[in-house]
Amino acid sequence: MKEKEILATYLPEAMVDPVFAWIVRHQIHLKITRSRVSKLGDYRPPQSRQAYHSISINHDLNPYAFFITFVHELAHLLTHKQYGREVQAHGREWKANYSKLMKPFLEKNVFPADLQRTVYHHLRNIKASSYADAELTRMLMMFDVGKRETLVEDLKPGDRFFFRDNRKFQMIGKLRKRYKCIELDNQRIFLFQPLTPVKILNGGDGKS
Repeated sequence: MKEKEILATYLPEAMVDPVFAWIVRHQIHLKITRSRVSKLGDYRPPQSRQAYHSISINHDLNPYAFFITFVHELAHLLTHKQYGREVQAHGREWKANYSKLMKPFLEKNVFPADLQRTVYHHLRNIKASSYADAELTRMLMMFDVGKRETLVEDLKPGDRFFFRDNRKFQMIGKLRKRYKCIELDNQRIFLFQPLTPVKILNGGDGKS
């Protein structure tokens, strides 16, 4: 089946049939999109001109990141069906649905051992996004093939870098959980997550 063949190019083999079944059961329009810096995926409920639920996922995620992102968005879909807009986006109702969807895959041991342990701990304290869970994000990066981006946590104080292609920043230093940086064009201060991908300015040590 063509749809399953497409899913198989993005998902681990063990996840293809369950994800396809979810798509059919909940009448989901799955859209594979370009890479978006601000999000890995999103969910949109049916609109007046759109009878189906819509989930979009960035095309360049590794198979395990793709699956976890899909489950994240599917939990939004289920929460919307149950409660509409009457609950918080990432409140206890969403967390309950996300955990319920993910736990059977832990019980079947379909994740590699290290990722299995990380996902288990992730479900004990679910964050609003996988980016916010540094341990999970760092583990998922281990499954990226052929790319190792420079991360904010790789920089030293004084290093200059591009963020989102054209915004220029300079590293000031590390706070408790985030990194303090200054935007060079307007001198505004920003706090960055440690695993934010960036590009070193001038391709050298970033200080020129």
